[in-house]
Amino acid sequence: MSHEGFTPEERAAMKERASELKATRRGAKADPEPEVLAKIAEMPDADRALAERIHEIVRKRAPELTPRLWYGMPAYAKNGKVLCFFQSAQKFKSKYATLGFSDEAALDDGTMWPTAYALTKPTAADEERVGALIEKAAG
Repeated sequence: MSHEGFTPEERAAMKERASELKATRRGAKADPEPEVLAKIAEMPDADRALAERIHEIVRKRAPELTPRLWYGMPAYAKNGKVLCFFQSAQKFKSKYATLGFSDEAALDDGTMWPTAYALTKPTAADEERVGALIEKAAG
């Protein structure tokens, strides 16, 4: 069995993360939100609409979270630790965009729980559920 290594998309994400870390070492910007909004604006229409909506929900339901880039994706952190992130379908040529949660998110529930959700065209009920998850993740 041969191992082909990382995909070009995975290598690009790692390079973006390395750039993010270098920028942090040079001194974090006072407000990283413009970078997040610029990254969202670069996305294809369907992903951009989802990312904009997730951004609005996070800013409304958990304003204490700081928007930032994480592996080139819009992410939201508390005390410097990423709690959740949006991954466009285009990022890794996936079927769906996803809303993911790191192990820093306060979502632990029993012995098994989801850490990522596929997104297509969220309904009002879905958006309410996303808002509740964001609030819970923020603790």
